[in-house]
Amino acid sequence: MSDRFTTALLGPGAIGTTIAAALHEAGRTPLLCGRTAHPQLLLRHDRGETVVPGPVVTDPAAIERPFDLVFVAVKTTQIADCADWLARLCGKNSVVCALQNGVEQQALLQPWVNGAVVLPAVVWFPAQREPDASVWLRAVPRLTLPDRPQAQPVVEALSGTRCAVALSSDFVSIAWRKLLQNAVAGLMVLANRRAGMFARADITALALDYLRECLSVARAQGAALSDKVPQEILDVFHQAPADLGTSILADRQANRPLEWEIRNGVIQRYGRAHGIATPISDVLVPLLAAGSEGPG
Repeated sequence: MSDRFTTALLGPGAIGTTIAAALHEAGRTPLLCGRTAHPQLLLRHDRGETVVPGPVVTDPAAIERPFDLVFVAVKTTQIADCADWLARLCGKNSVVCALQNGVEQQALLQPWVNGAVVLPAVVWFPAQREPDASVWLRAVPRLTLPDRPQAQPVVEALSGTRCAVALSSDFVSIAWRKLLQNAVAGLMVLANRRAGMFARADITALALDYLRECLSVARAQGAALSDKVPQEILDVFHQAPADLGTSILADRQANRPLEWEIRNGVIQRYGRAHGIATPISDVLVPLLAAGSEGPG
């Protein structure tokens, strides 16, 4: 595959390290780009460990030409800070696979990628960064992409790897379902607790009410999701390990900016556009915004 096209990965955090390891195991090691220098990446998983050789390139000026396929795994709060990287890595013939939360990846990335195709992806696996900078993969990795020709480089790159790729003709519905899952995880930030908190009856009730609010907005945006989806999503949290966290909780505990706008604010924003009442969002969103930005 390396003879056919070049591959780079921007943002070797938890999700980025998982994808880099999958590519490396198949002999398709991408160029690693990020703000922190590491000689290598380490992924821990149920079959042991995978070491991805580096180093992680930290100077965008080292990029001499655009890459054919660029996996972008930085948080949406970091896109503007990655402007120099994106300008160097992307060209008009590049495909940019956005391994990011939310339903607005194309709109957020398009201004920065020199006319490249932005391909949104839904990431379906939990992975968390450990204190020693290794990544702990806690489920089988898989992605969902829109079923369009531009997805083929990603499908080919990950073919035969530990990361499965599915194509969907109704990507809007898939993306909004994942957004609902991410949105309700925002409750963990306010409680400062991990997935075990959803065992509480009062949290279960609150989460269901919030998910139904989110569902109304998702449907107004064109998502075909059934009435069963809120309970199905909550069941995932009930069945998860009690110590399973989420990226937005990790960011809050590290006092980093939160992706509250693209995970929770978007529900309130589109709700208002459609004239849909969002009473839980109207409380949750200001609290998440304050937790992210202060003051105080």
